[in-house]
Amino acid sequence: MTISSLATYSLLGKSGLRVSPLALGTMTFGTEWGWGVDPAGAHRLLATYLDAGGNFIDTADGYTGGSSESIIGDYLAETSRRDRVVLATKFSFGAVPGDPNAGGNSRKNIYRALEGSLRRLKTDYIDLYWLHAWDGMTPLDEVMHTLTDLVRAGKIRYIGLSDVPAWYFARAQTLAEQRGLERVAALQLEYSLVERNIEREHVPAAIELGAGITSWSPLASGMLSGKYKRDGVQAAGSGRLDVVKNQGNPAFLKLFTERNWKIIDELVAVAKELDRAPAQVALAWITRRPGIAATIIGATRADQLEANLHALDLEIPAPLAARLEEVSRPELVHPYYFFQPTMRGMLTGGTQVTHEWPWYRG
Repeated sequence: MTISSLATYSLLGKSGLRVSPLALGTMTFGTEWGWGVDPAGAHRLLATYLDAGGNFIDTADGYTGGSSESIIGDYLAETSRRDRVVLATKFSFGAVPGDPNAGGNSRKNIYRALEGSLRRLKTDYIDLYWLHAWDGMTPLDEVMHTLTDLVRAGKIRYIGLSDVPAWYFARAQTLAEQRGLERVAALQLEYSLVERNIEREHVPAAIELGAGITSWSPLASGMLSGKYKRDGVQAAGSGRLDVVKNQGNPAFLKLFTERNWKIIDELVAVAKELDRAPAQVALAWITRRPGIAATIIGATRADQLEANLHALDLEIPAPLAARLEEVSRPELVHPYYFFQPTMRGMLTGGTQVTHEWPWYRG
């Protein structure tokens, strides 16, 4: 069954690469982390997504110790669907404890990581190769020249940056433009109703410099699905959050705040008015934000995945969307309050300006 809105593709940034508005995230592929889905279940998810018209599969060499890539590689080889998909994977995280050169973004590790990914994915090229996270050490020149060499060698087709500072991306794109290197096609960043900080710098930079944003964790690790209840400020319920909430990972600990529970309460209320699941409303909201080219969704069951794919069919009425925007709006901090309409008037002699960055409006 094809979902027409999923099969309505868009260009990734200023590249010619066409991707679905929802990408299939595969961090759930494999059970090595104490949650996730076995290979047979993962293959069902891949079939559900591709049969619905999706074409964008996202993984990483570090997901479930490499099992995610292997599961995908087996499926694509068995079904001969490799050329049908836009296959994206990542490098950066360490693969060998005690070896400082088996992680990070150096030329040595990029080549090591890529060869491993190609082997596990059973392919001779990667469509989109992501730098998984800024390592704070490797010179950007080295990163960009290495990735450009790999594009020219035909081993990767496009490059992207994940979880990097906005200035880092801006410098990478400027180096590419000035020195004839491969341009960054996309940014992969966390973005959801409870995590909107990329609106301050990353979104305007991506739009200005021509990169598409691929958002990850649009449901905040399941917190925006509506299946969790409050236990103080913690989440009570079964699922991924219940497994990881006591592991000390700051990415999960930051979810449990009074502010976020207020956002969830409003999301659930809006979902009831629309007679839709909270997850569908949260996804419909994020996929229509400025600069978003694709949104990564994960699942452990085919019915769960199919329900989330239908979020693309939901148009949130403006008054309800405004309620979600208001309750989740990031704190206005320095220097961003200078970009509000009241301050703009002080810069323009009180005249009206016809163009304003929408994410800076009060």
